[in-house]
Amino acid sequence: MELSWLNWLYEAVAHVIAWIHAGYSTFIPPDNGLNWALTIITLTVLMRLLIFPLFMKQMRSSRKMQELAPKVAELRKKYKSDKQRMNQEVMKLYQDAGANPLGGCLPIVAQFPIFISMFTVLRAIAEDQAKYGMTQQMVDSARSAHVFGAPIPATFFTSAEHITALGADPVVTKIVLGIFVAVSSATTFLTVRQSVTRSMAQMPDNPMAQQQKILMYISPLFAVFSLNFALGLILYWVTTNLWTLGQQHWFYSRHPMPVVDAKGNVVQPEPKPGLLSRFLPGKSAAKEPADEPVADEPTPKVIRQQPTRQPRSKRTGSKKS
Repeated sequence: MELSWLNWLYEAVAHVIAWIHAGYSTFIPPDNGLNWALTIITLTVLMRLLIFPLFMKQMRSSRKMQELAPKVAELRKKYKSDKQRMNQEVMKLYQDAGANPLGGCLPIVAQFPIFISMFTVLRAIAEDQAKYGMTQQMVDSARSAHVFGAPIPATFFTSAEHITALGADPVVTKIVLGIFVAVSSATTFLTVRQSVTRSMAQMPDNPMAQQQKILMYISPLFAVFSLNFALGLILYWVTTNLWTLGQQHWFYSRHPMPVVDAKGNVVQPEPKPGLLSRFLPGKSAAKEPADEPVADEPTPKVIRQQPTRQPRSKRTGSKKS
């Protein structure tokens, strides 16, 4: 799928790939599969860092919805007999507060053009075409690179003759691609499940909850379509899924879901300790001094109260007078 109006983006992605590949070629042979695998992984990480502000915007919107949880609960009780009205009032509440339930789509929409660009550039390499600013030397280097014995531009349905021409074993290539597709499908499901589970717990009456559940369970079917993708593109997708899983886990552990206590009040639980706290004992020790002043406060109060009760002569003198 080549879109002419995205040619500038294809060229930009190709130039970034060439730049990263040249950097790794200083200490890894340019035709080595590790070089090209690291090039694709690095490109993915750079892209995700680029759209990190969108992720934070999405999470801020999510936190706003958490803060509105008590009001949402009131609307659920008030309009429990009219579900349509309840959904309308809930959506109106989110709009007035600037919270967007669909904010989770922002990172996906932002990285979709990069995905299309990667697909187009890798297809050009598979077809032995030096396009979008790529040199023929770079195309030949990518075509000769193998990851676990599978060529970077090969797909699951690439003919055995073509795979052999790329210097690889067709059987080994299909096995490696099958494993990568399975990992891609599993990470896609886990990424969607992590987000949908949080969304449904946060907004039980979301009118799109059923659609989100359906999306969660059909996401593994992505493997059927990724069979047509080049190995390099599948590696990109697995990397971005693992990044998303780690990124969401980091944010969710730092900002846990609020809970409702026995009195019906919404309480924000303490963040879970991160991985760094296991290796940085200074962070946990920093919390200990905060408890010391609380224990010391009652002592001076008791000491100061005793002198005020000693001068009884003044009190008796006042009575005699």
